[in-house]
Amino acid sequence: MLTADLLRLHAAVFFANGPPAVRAIRAQSASVPIVFFMGEDPVKEGLVESLNRPGGNITGVTNFQNQLFGKQLGLLREIAPKAAVIAFLINPRNPNAEPDISDARTAAAAAGQELRIFAASTEGDLELAFAAMAQQRIGGLLVGVDSFGLSAEHFTAVVAQYAIPAVYNMRDYPVAGGLMSYGASRVEAWRQAGTYVGRILKGGKAGELPVLQSSKFEFVLNLRTARALNIEMPSGVLSIADEVIE
Repeated sequence: MLTADLLRLHAAVFFANGPPAVRAIRAQSASVPIVFFMGEDPVKEGLVESLNRPGGNITGVTNFQNQLFGKQLGLLREIAPKAAVIAFLINPRNPNAEPDISDARTAAAAAGQELRIFAASTEGDLELAFAAMAQQRIGGLLVGVDSFGLSAEHFTAVVAQYAIPAVYNMRDYPVAGGLMSYGASRVEAWRQAGTYVGRILKGGKAGELPVLQSSKFEFVLNLRTARALNIEMPSGVLSIADEVIE
């Protein structure tokens, strides 16, 4: 196992991307410091005692991505106000699929928006899911926090075939041709995590470093994709975009 190999090499600190990676490392060692980046609540995940006092050998950065579903749904309603039903696409193999579904449903209920869940974990599953969305006249798509095993370019190309307005959680997707994204800046989050790694290497204790929350969020629009979808972007939406791809 990779973790065991690194421990034999006397790794001084681990960087872990997501709860499963943290758990895998923790299962091998309760003493080597771990700095994580994740979209979930690390307290709810049982990884730290609290955000201010993590305890143990773990700390890091979270962007609470699950709590952004409401904002993403709001953006979809702004650009597709006639969409009666929004789809939420989730990978059932993702360890956080069920909490994400629960949070998305809560956000949709608060907004009075009908939300239907579609599951996919392979490219074949995606084709079936999108075909089902077309049959059900889905008006917009909220994409779960998962790559579905595809590059951003490949995934957005699949979405484009079905001409469904979609909102993503990462800038990579509108850059690759998706319509829009709203989420924490991963570059900034990784910088925050890197700062913590540096502090630990200088003698800091992971359990004494408060878990950081992402400090920079970005809304990215791809106007070329909007035109291809015959969407006239509202001026209010354009005015709050951090980046507009022409």
